Amino acid sequence: MNSFEQNIEKYADLAVRTGVNLQQGQTLVIRAPIEAVTLVRVLAEKAYDAGAKHVHVDWSDDELSLIKYRKAPEEAFMEYPAWKAKGFEELAAGGAAFLTIYAPTPGLLKDINPERIATEAKTTAVALEKYRNYTKSDGVSWSIIAYPTEAWANKVFPDQPVTQAIESLWDVIFKVTRIYEHDPIAAWNEHNAKLADIVAYLNNKQYKQLIYEMNETKLSVDLPKQHVWKGGASRTQQGIVFNPNLPTEEVYTMPHIDGINGVVHSTKPLNYGGNLIDHFSLVFENGKVVDFSAETGYETLQHLLEMDEGARHLGEVALVPYRSPISLSNLIFYNTLFDENASCHFALGQCYPTNISGGTSMTDEELTQHGGNKSHIHVDFMMGGAEMNIDGITEDGKREPIFRDGEWALDGL
Repeated sequence: MNSFEQNIEKYADLAVRTGVNLQQGQTLVIRAPIEAVTLVRVLAEKAYDAGAKHVHVDWSDDELSLIKYRKAPEEAFMEYPAWKAKGFEELAAGGAAFLTIYAPTPGLLKDINPERIATEAKTTAVALEKYRNYTKSDGVSWSIIAYPTEAWANKVFPDQPVTQAIESLWDVIFKVTRIYEHDPIAAWNEHNAKLADIVAYLNNKQYKQLIYEMNETKLSVDLPKQHVWKGGASRTQQGIVFNPNLPTEEVYTMPHIDGINGVVHSTKPLNYGGNLIDHFSLVFENGKVVDFSAETGYETLQHLLEMDEGARHLGEVALVPYRSPISLSNLIFYNTLFDENASCHFALGQCYPTNISGGTSMTDEELTQHGGNKSHIHVDFMMGGAEMNIDGITEDGKREPIFRDGEWALDGL
C-alpha cells in the first residue's frame, strides 16, 4: 500500500469513526458523486469493520443533472420521487447515520435558466423536509466530507494539469482534515476540545447582540435569549458524539429573526445551485433583506432570496478566525464546506433548533416565537476577513471584544 492509499484509508476511517461515529449494528447511508466510487468502497469497508449492518449508497452525477436541466420539461422540476423521500425518512427514523461526499461542480449550471434551478431546489426542499428535520435537530448522526473531482480541482488550481490539480486538492484536503497527523482521530479530539472551550465561554456570556465592522460591512445582530453556541463535535439526541463537518473551524449560533440591521458584503464567491454569486451585498432592516446587489449572479441571488419568506432572514451566525488552516492556504475553493471554514459567515434561511435551549422539542411556531427562522433553504455565505472586528453586547449593555483584526480576542482564552 502506497502513502496515498494509506491516507485514503485514514480519511475513510476518520469519516466513519469521528464524522458519523458509526455504532455497532447501525446502517450507514452514503450520498456520493459517481466519481468518488473508489473512496465509497473504502468507506464501506471501514463501516462494516466498525459494525455496520447495512451500507446504502445514493449516487449522483452532475452531468446527468445538467442534461435534465437542458432537456426535461418544466413539470419535471415540480416533482420529486415520493419513494425516495420516504426512503430517507424511514432510514432516519430507523436510526441510520448519513455521510455526504460534497463535491459540486462550480459553474455547472451557468447557462441554465435560474428559475428552473430555483423551482427544483424548492421542490426538493419541500419533499425532503421531514428527513432534514432529523439532521437539523441532531436526531441522527451526520457528516460531510469532500472529494476532489476533476471539475472542482480545475477550478481551484486552473494553472495545473488536471492530474496535478487533483493531487494538489487531495493534499489540501488531507492537511485540513489532519490526515497527515500520526493519529488523525486523536488530533480531532484535541481540536474539538479547543472549540468546546470557546463554545463554553460564549454560552456563559449570553451576549444579547453582536456588532460586526469590516470595511463596508456594518451590521448589528441580535441573539435570542437562551441561545446556544455550538462548534466542532455535536451530540445526537441519543447521546452519540459526531462531527457534522470535516473540516470545521467554526462556532455558530442562532440570530434573532427580527434583529439584524445594517449592511454586509461577501468576501468569497458563493457556489449555489451550480451557479456562482460573487461580490454581493445584503442590506437588512429588522432582520429582513430589503435590498441587495451582486456583480456576478444577481438573478441567481434574487431567486435564492425569493425561495420563501424565511430566505430573506438569517438562520445562522458563525465565527471563524482568519488564520484558520483553510484560510492560510490562500485558496478560494468554490465549495461551502471549505470556504465557510476560512471565514466568518452567515446563513440565509433555516435556523438549527439545537441553537436554542429546548429548541429540538419546539414546534415551528414555538421556534419562531423564540426568534428562530423557518425556511426551505440554509445557504452559508462568507463575509469575514483579516480586518474583521466583532464586539459582544452584554445584557447590561457592556461592549466586549470577541474578534480583533480577524482573530479571537476573548478574555482568558
